[in-house]
Amino acid sequence: MIDKNVFRFNKIRPVFIGLAGLAVLQALLIIGQAYFLSKAISSVWGGATVASQLPQVALFFVCFMMRQVGHFIKDKWLDGYAYEQSKEIRQQLLKKVFSLGPNFVQKEGTGNMVTMAIEGISQLENYITIILPKITNMMIVPWLIAAFVFTQDVRSGVVLILVFPIIILFMIILGYAARAKADKQYEGFQILSNHFIDSLRGLETLNLLGLSKRYGKNVYNVSENYRKATMSTLRIAILSTFALDFFTTLSVAIIALFLGLNLINGLMPLFPALTVLILAPDFFLPIRDFANDYHATLNGGNTLKSIFAVLDAKESGVQEDLSLTHQWDVTDNLSVQNLGASYGEAIDLDAIRNLDFNWQGYGKIGVVGRSGSGKSTLIKVLGGFLNPTPESHIEINHQELSTLKQREWQQQMFYIPQDPYVFHASFKENVAFYVPDASEEAILSAIAQAGLTDLLTELPEGLATIIGEGGQTLSGGQMQRVALARAFLDHSRKVLLFDEPTAHLDIETEAELKETMLPLFEEKLVIFATHRLHWMKEMDYILVMDEGQIVEQGTYQELTTRNGDYHRFASDVVGGQVDE
Repeated sequence: MIDKNVFRFNKIRPVFIGLAGLAVLQALLIIGQAYFLSKAISSVWGGATVASQLPQVALFFVCFMMRQVGHFIKDKWLDGYAYEQSKEIRQQLLKKVFSLGPNFVQKEGTGNMVTMAIEGISQLENYITIILPKITNMMIVPWLIAAFVFTQDVRSGVVLILVFPIIILFMIILGYAARAKADKQYEGFQILSNHFIDSLRGLETLNLLGLSKRYGKNVYNVSENYRKATMSTLRIAILSTFALDFFTTLSVAIIALFLGLNLINGLMPLFPALTVLILAPDFFLPIRDFANDYHATLNGGNTLKSIFAVLDAKESGVQEDLSLTHQWDVTDNLSVQNLGASYGEAIDLDAIRNLDFNWQGYGKIGVVGRSGSGKSTLIKVLGGFLNPTPESHIEINHQELSTLKQREWQQQMFYIPQDPYVFHASFKENVAFYVPDASEEAILSAIAQAGLTDLLTELPEGLATIIGEGGQTLSGGQMQRVALARAFLDHSRKVLLFDEPTAHLDIETEAELKETMLPLFEEKLVIFATHRLHWMKEMDYILVMDEGQIVEQGTYQELTTRNGDYHRFASDVVGGQVDE
């Protein structure tokens, strides 16, 4: 019933010990309530005055108030513990996701990872506040009450002891059914999350292509499947609640029947009979409390497993093999031989394979090819986001490396993808993301170099304007310029990796952006992957890729004079390109 990953939480053992102590105290207070209330009622029934029973009534209220205070202290304590653990787990999760890289996120689904980091952590917080106290109460409170009931009436104690395992048995059977349904519901939730994020990202494109209605039906079907899975889970949850209520009510009724017969036949005084009758519902209260929130614990348990599955995912940490203590300059050399990479063991064919090229110093290397030719994979390997195959041979300054996930290499590198991320923060903070202590003068200079001065004048609060999600909306071209402004501001990085940075821009916007980008390439090593051929005129060297391999390489003049793969690729490209 409790996931073993719970025991991986920080300081969980003292928490369980504290909850066990509070459960024992709660059981004693429940018994005290029943004892003093029964004592007062039976004494009045026996002829004593109400005034004479005021001490008993006062003790009853003391037990009652202490019980509520105990609940309050436990809730506040657990809320604080759950908040701290959730915050710590979220930090670990985000750190792990960043360490695993974009390929892992792509494999698991962006929507799933976002939902896990936001809503999943909230479910985890609820799971901690629900599962820990209710499991502890269920393990301790009923047995202390049962032990006291045995001192008052053995037959009633036997009934409680016999009924309890029957209820547990039914709860286990229904629990397994509910878990299976909840697992399917969680899978549906993950699919729905991914579809939702993908829909938002591609909404404009789908609308332009006239496919929004067709894709809308797809989203409807996914959400409908999730609704059906949720309703199926709720049916099991309601059935389990009914079964629990039925058996607990029946057992209390049986105890009441036997106690009533004993009272009628004079076999038992009123005080123990009334005490047992008051305690019987409290005997089943912990398991009823747990059952009422069982569905919530299933959701939290599934989230807990998913989060720790991510935390336990194997990763290759940032390496320290490379010694490159200076900024990349004209003397530095990069060499790759037989370079290959794959996105997973299930994929038989490597995404790239048998890649060979060398480069020394500064320069602009263009990587061109059709969609799916391996350009982005090569950029990911060069950026250290994807590990190469073991057969690959990589050298920097004649230092042999198994991966480019090297701290000193990545500190030299600036990566600009197709969709640069703009954070929910001020315009100034977004531009100064890599250099947070940059002066305002330097930030304004970078903004001007990136061609964002006009945008800055339009922002209502200037540099302090919040942009990104929930703030000022930026166009695709403006977001690319923000990424470029970051590069202009950070003069320490001399290696620039571009992965189709203008793929989603129209020709006019790209032409404007090109003028901004070209000055940034000076005295840097630039590796620029694109399918837009007009960029190749600006490149010092070109790698032509097809089906994961470099099929041709050379300067622009060399490739255009040959009747080779570059020429055939250029001939196939139509529309929206600058003539070669």
